[in-house]
Amino acid sequence: MRLATAALLVTALSAQETRPRARDLGIVTGIYPPGKLNAITDVKGVLVGHATLRRGDRIRTGVTAVLPHGGNLFQDKVPAAVFVGNGFGKLMGSTQIDELGEIETPILLTSTLNVPRVADALLDYMLALPGNEQVRSVNPVVAETNDGFLNDIRARPVGREEVFSAIRGAAGGAVEEGATGAGTGTVAFGFKGGIGTASRLLPSGATVGVLVQTNYGGQLTIAGVPVGRELQPKQAEDRGSVIVVIATDAPVDARNLKRMAARAMLSLGRTGASGSNGSGDYAIAFTVTRTAKLAGNDEMSPLFQAVVETTEEAVYNSLFKAVTTTGNGHTVEALPVQRTVDILKRRGALP
Repeated sequence: MRLATAALLVTALSAQETRPRARDLGIVTGIYPPGKLNAITDVKGVLVGHATLRRGDRIRTGVTAVLPHGGNLFQDKVPAAVFVGNGFGKLMGSTQIDELGEIETPILLTSTLNVPRVADALLDYMLALPGNEQVRSVNPVVAETNDGFLNDIRARPVGREEVFSAIRGAAGGAVEEGATGAGTGTVAFGFKGGIGTASRLLPSGATVGVLVQTNYGGQLTIAGVPVGRELQPKQAEDRGSVIVVIATDAPVDARNLKRMAARAMLSLGRTGASGSNGSGDYAIAFTVTRTAKLAGNDEMSPLFQAVVETTEEAVYNSLFKAVTTTGNGHTVEALPVQRTVDILKRRGALP
């Protein structure tokens, strides 16, 4: 069974590698240029890791870890904020972030019913770090979307092994996208959703990077074109959730990080999100820079623009990179690349 699962995983990942990102197709979002990797890891020090579970014909889930830096986050906390677009979800640790304006653990993304198990494993990891021997309180940050259509969500298979693997395997460089980690079993706009990322470089020298876990509904819109109306996906629903993780190296305080996080909701609207009653729409923003001289309010507009651009493009990347997935008795098709490109060309959104 383990050999068969490993073969299935390799096949899926190979297929994702051959699918294009949005920018590969000429879909350019916004005015600012992307970073070298066009990923959240373009923000210096940020690391991303995944643990993907594909077991038998029912388990399609995982965990994704975003680390603001590779050190001991409890001892070297980073400024942070959370914005809630619609609170139908479980974002463990959000109230302490709101209160203190900082994050003290890696940010973990997973499946809804796995949140407590993932948080428990994250506590094991943090308490075991050198320097934390006398720590008696840790605020684990764990967010989720519901992958119960493609995954046997009640099985709750993500545990200590997967959490430690995602955190210890977190690295800089290119970020694996699509049906991987916390995005393994997600569905967005009726197509296979997943993990997507993007970045922007600002004239000030600052970098903004975003990573998304897409699992939400609405009518897919790309570059202003309602492609979902023509594609008519079989699994289209209005409900669902999305987690947006925003990183920057700009010297921003928690108050302005919350303002940055709020702009992610504008991006979701651009992609056609419906913001339904059953949608958990959250954005978590942090900066890797602590300095006495903070960016003023008048300096925030370019950072807001960068968040809007990166979040929108990250959503597109999560869809373009994801592969058709079968699990838990259902199949969700990947976004059809050529048909999508044809629609965009016909509507004048691509040359």
